[in-house]
Amino acid sequence: MLSSAQLAVLKEKLTERKNEVEKHISLNDHFGLHKDENFYNYVGELSVYDNHPADTGTELYEREKDISLNELFEEELKDINEALQAMEKGEYGKCSVCGKDIPFERLEAVPFTEYCIEHTPDQTVSHTRPVEEEVLHPLYSKKHPTEVIGFDEEDSWQAVAEWGSSDSPSDYYDPKEHYDQVYLNSDEHIGYVEDIENFAGNDIDGRNVQIYPTAELEQLKDILDEEGIMTTFGDLKPYEEHPYTEEYAEAHKDEDDFTDE
Repeated sequence: MLSSAQLAVLKEKLTERKNEVEKHISLNDHFGLHKDENFYNYVGELSVYDNHPADTGTELYEREKDISLNELFEEELKDINEALQAMEKGEYGKCSVCGKDIPFERLEAVPFTEYCIEHTPDQTVSHTRPVEEEVLHPLYSKKHPTEVIGFDEEDSWQAVAEWGSSDSPSDYYDPKEHYDQVYLNSDEHIGYVEDIENFAGNDIDGRNVQIYPTAELEQLKDILDEEGIMTTFGDLKPYEEHPYTEEYAEAHKDEDDFTDE
C-alpha cells in the first residue's frame, strides 16, 4: 500500500504533467483540428481538384500526424484526470483487473496506469522485422544475360542505365563506340572488381572457395613467377611454403602422401 509521502510524490507528477498537456493543447488549438477548415487550405489554392494526389501528399501526411498527436494527448489527459479522481476517492494504485496494489516503482514510471505489469493490456512483444528488410538481402544467384558471372545489387545501376539516362555522347570527353557505353561506369565489371578476381569464387556464406582455370589465373601465375614471389603480398611462411615449391615437389615426388596437382 502506498504511503502518504509516495502519494504526494505521484500526485505532484500527475498535476505537473496535466498542466503540461493542457498548455500544449491550448497553444496549438488542438493541433488546429477544431478549426472548420480542410487541410487543402494549407496548399494556398482555392481548389486542388485538378492536382495529382502526390502534390498534396505532404499536407495530407501532416494533417494525419496532427490527428494522431491530438488523440494521443487527449487520451493521456483523460487518464491523468481519472488517476487524480481515483486519488480523491482513495482508489488509486490498485490494478483494475486483479485488485492488487500496483508497485510504487511502476506508478513512478507511469503514474496514470490502471494495471499492474501482469495485467497490462499491451502484453505483445513484436518480433516483426522492418518492412525495408524485405528488399535488403544478400547477393543472389541471378546471372547477367551476357556474362557467366554473378549479378548483384551493386550492378543494378548499370543494368538500369543501359536503357538510357540524361547523359548523351556529348557529355563524354572521349567518343563512345556504342550507345551501350554511354552511361556512368559502363566499363565496370559485373560481379567482381578486378580482372584478377574473376577466377576465384565462394558461396554466399564465404565458404567453399573454388579456383576456376581462367586466362586471368594463368596471367597471375606468370606475374608471380616473373617476380619470383609466391603471392602478391609476399612469400608464404616456411611451414606454408614447402608444399608449393617445385623443389619440394621434386624431392617428394615418389612419396605416396604427396600428389602434384
